[in-house]
Amino acid sequence: MRSMLPFLLVLILPIVSTAEEPKATRPVMVLKMPGKSYHGELPELTAEEMALAKTLRNDVLWLATEIGERNVHKYENLVKAARYIEQSFANCGYTVERNAYQVRGRECWNVIAERKGQTRPNEIVVVGAHYDSVTGSPGANDNVSGVAGVLALARSFSRKPTARTLRLVAFTNEEPPYFQTDLMGSRVYAQHCKKAGDNIVGMLCLETIGYFSDEEDSQKYPLPFSLYYPSTGNFIAFVANADSASLVKNVAESFRRHAKFPSEGCALPERVTGVGWSDHWSFWQEGYQALMVTDTAPFRYPYYHRKEDTPDKLDYERMARVVSGMQHVIEEFAAASWAAQAK
Repeated sequence: MRSMLPFLLVLILPIVSTAEEPKATRPVMVLKMPGKSYHGELPELTAEEMALAKTLRNDVLWLATEIGERNVHKYENLVKAARYIEQSFANCGYTVERNAYQVRGRECWNVIAERKGQTRPNEIVVVGAHYDSVTGSPGANDNVSGVAGVLALARSFSRKPTARTLRLVAFTNEEPPYFQTDLMGSRVYAQHCKKAGDNIVGMLCLETIGYFSDEEDSQKYPLPFSLYYPSTGNFIAFVANADSASLVKNVAESFRRHAKFPSEGCALPERVTGVGWSDHWSFWQEGYQALMVTDTAPFRYPYYHRKEDTPDKLDYERMARVVSGMQHVIEEFAAASWAAQAK
């Protein structure tokens, strides 16, 4: 069946052309990633990964339990979360900036920490996650798990020189009713970057990275992708649009080389359900390459956007394996091991 899938998808998802690129040469999608996904029993955690799992759990507990639901309707909690993230960045030695804007008469802000590149400072790698939660949910997996990953990466790179500039960003207001509107925090920030002329060579969005299952049929997909990808939800996924195909292939190849953890990847048309469901979408709108690192959220997680999205549902050891793998990925990307790819 897998050998027939590309032909079925071409029929279901016709090529989209642009004025700049001939229809015949524009890619429809990329399903096959370089390297091989890890299979088999997971190795024992290293001492560093065990410590990382503990740190991830502590950040999740603080943001999802001590603070709880975080959005414009729970504005005090949104502010507490932003300040916690600011302080966490500052404790790593970063100079922290706010990208502020008004929502319903209240100031909301994206939180930015940056380490300048040593030899290619004008080439910027952005790693980000949104810190707000949907109304009625503490949002442990969606998306405190991603924020905890960004904070862990900030600590990892706080004293690690890189060729390219590394920018770590916590976004506000990703959830409805601001999702994919001009009040979405990452939309505001991506537009700010474009206006400033920032040369962002790639954006990596961490979105719900904490839930995994070894049960058969625990993984779902929008049709017809179940014909190609695994039915067990024990992997991390890298999801991009067709214009970001080179980025997602580089990320998947690097992760698979460094991490003994199952992984899948794809570059698909933006209209496929779920492909643009996070802050990477905002960077696509400004012409930047971007991808999402995810456990696939509602396609796997039974507590998505529910009050039951609590810290006890997350697997911190597997989260640590994912974040550890992403440390290697970002180290290579920020070292300019991959060429900057223009759209």
